[in-house]
Amino acid sequence: MRRHLPLVLAAVALACGNAPRATPDLSGYRIVDLTHPYNAETLYWPTSPTKFELERLAYGPTPGGWFYSANAFSSPEHGGTHLDAPIHFAEGRLTADQIPLEKLIAPAVVIDITAQAANDPDYRLQPSDITAFERLHGTIQPGTIVLLRTGWSSRWPDARAYLGDDTPGDASNLHFPSYGEEAARILVEERRVAALGADVASIDYGASQDFIVHRIAAAADVPGLENLTNLDQLPPTGAIVIALPMKIEGGSGGPVRVVALVPRTRGEG
Repeated sequence: MRRHLPLVLAAVALACGNAPRATPDLSGYRIVDLTHPYNAETLYWPTSPTKFELERLAYGPTPGGWFYSANAFSSPEHGGTHLDAPIHFAEGRLTADQIPLEKLIAPAVVIDITAQAANDPDYRLQPSDITAFERLHGTIQPGTIVLLRTGWSSRWPDARAYLGDDTPGDASNLHFPSYGEEAARILVEERRVAALGADVASIDYGASQDFIVHRIAAAADVPGLENLTNLDQLPPTGAIVIALPMKIEGGSGGPVRVVALVPRTRGEG
């Protein structure tokens, strides 16, 4: 954490509009995009009444002779690669615009459960998975963004394969892996992580009916990052994640562009 602190602080300063005196040197990092694009194929929760829409307002030459393009877009807060603000599942907790940037720009760890999920689409991260991860990589530190890699992003944007069911308006038969209750309590209440993220549609597994992981995270003002991609390009530790959502005042979430800064290995161009 300490060796990344100068770069994290520089990123926070830039996000806040307080540019540091020296431009941070990113030459030692690969920049990995963890975000699905928003388009006509963007996946939403099956009960969402609308999806992403892009309306062309202008495109082409103007009377003055120059080119001009402008669009209008609309989207529910929760769909595509997006952020869940704590208020999404906890009354009185932080809204999208109130989340401290330190929770959105932070060192990250990636816990890989692709093998377990391949055998069980309803697999939930277990305390034993955290123990195994920490045995190899050390204790997950407070203020860390935890990213859960399931391999499910390779199924995007096939709704049936990604969500487990593609029945319009029905979310009662979904199947995909995610966090389990006990593991979430360890990460949120004991490790005091900054955020929980996953390459699936929810930080609760698909068949959940009580959304307990959302409730645990929200009660502690821990945001969620959902529908991530390219987690296979990140190491288990060492990356820095920058996840800046639309600053929707009072919002329960919103579209987010998530990128990771990954230290280059020796000899990597």
